[in-house]
Amino acid sequence: QVQLVESGGGLVQAGGSLRLSCAASGSIFSINVMGWYRPAPGKQRELVATITSGGSTTYARSVKGRFTISRDNAKNTTYLQMDSLKPEDAAVYYCAAEVMGYGRGYTTYWGRGTQVTVAS
Repeated sequence: QVQLVESGGGLVQAGGSLRLSCAASGSIFSINVMGWYRPAPGKQRELVATITSGGSTTYARSVKGRFTISRDNAKNTTYLQMDSLKPEDAAVYYCAAEVMGYGRGYTTYWGRGTQVTVAS
C-alpha cells in the first residue's frame, strides 16, 4: 500500500505565505504525476497544481504566479509554496500521486488533506 501525508497547513494573514509538503511512502516503484487539489463550488475537487517526474508543471489560473509546485523525486515528496495568499485560497488542500507499484500499473492515491486558513 501507499500512504500520502500532507503537512504545513495553518493560519496565515492575507498576503502571507505557507509551504505545504506531501510525502509518499510504501510500496513505490515510481511516481508519475504529483499534485495538489482543493474543493471548489460545484466540483468535488479542483486542480491547484501538478508536477511530473520530469518537472513539468501546470497551475490553475487562479494561483498562477502566486503558487509554486516542486518535488524531490529521491524523497517521493512534493511541495507547494503559496505566496500572496488570499482569503479565497482558504481550503483543505489534498495531495495526490500517480504511483506505480512493483509489478503493478499506475494507481492514484490521495492524502487526507491539510487545512489552510487565510485571515483577511
